Amino acid sequence: MPQKRRSQSWTELKQAGNERFRTGQYGEAVNLYSQSIQLLEKSGQKNKEDLGILYSNRAASYLKDGNCSECIKDCTTSLELVPFGFKALLRRASAYEALERYRQAYVDYKTVLQIDWNIPAAHDGVNRMTKALTDIDGPSWREKLPPIPTVPMSVKESLAQAASSAPNPQQNSVIDNKKKGPEAAKKAKALKEEGNAFVKKGEHKKAMDKYTQSLSQDPTEVTTYTNRALCYLSLKMYKEAVRDCEEALRLDSANIKAFYRRAQANKELKNKKSAIEDLNSVLKIEPNNTVAQKLMQEVQMMK
Repeated sequence: MPQKRRSQSWTELKQAGNERFRTGQYGEAVNLYSQSIQLLEKSGQKNKEDLGILYSNRAASYLKDGNCSECIKDCTTSLELVPFGFKALLRRASAYEALERYRQAYVDYKTVLQIDWNIPAAHDGVNRMTKALTDIDGPSWREKLPPIPTVPMSVKESLAQAASSAPNPQQNSVIDNKKKGPEAAKKAKALKEEGNAFVKKGEHKKAMDKYTQSLSQDPTEVTTYTNRALCYLSLKMYKEAVRDCEEALRLDSANIKAFYRRAQANKELKNKKSAIEDLNSVLKIEPNNTVAQKLMQEVQMMK
């Protein structure tokens, strides 16, 4: 197939990697990002930002595949290229956490909060690490931490600037929400609570509408996505459920409800492999989660 041999540019390879990542083909995404990195490094246009993003994207693929040590390596390279990239910090924190290197994970989660206080995944991570480290080291756990770097003011300012001029609303939800101010957050919370009340009555369609309205006010609230995913599951809208779980995991990469509900949706969509991966993620975080164990048995029986 001669036309296949047309050499692809690093941007095309990156794009193809993003596509594979979105459809859960993480091994293939790693290969494409690797080729893209190689091409960009060879081309001599050593653009640090672009390379930093590629390493961070490849790290995300490694993380999804459970290859935490490679994820950490790539995040560290990405952070050398672009210091204080919060996605690379979050991904490295998740990998450290999965490897039970809680002190390093705590430091990365804390660093993210210095860059942007509004990132739910970092707050959740700090809370989990604080609990784990207190269990391990007792009340003096802070004394054993590695130093937490101070994020320079210039980094915070350039991040806020980049976010306000970025064209992608999804990427940008954290900062947009700041602009909307406390009023929007209050409105979002009230709408979410109305949604929760409908769920209790079993009125999932009405609940879904309330959650959608809530997310238009505050697109950074993880639990609203996982709650709406629950409604989608009840309404047999499985692809939509998967999408909401993915959004929740983008904000909090170790969210158990998001993994579990995506597994339920994948089971209904007959995506056996993806369902098993999601349940493995749940059981890695909570080995004794009986609901996930039971669903795992059902999924493994699938043809």
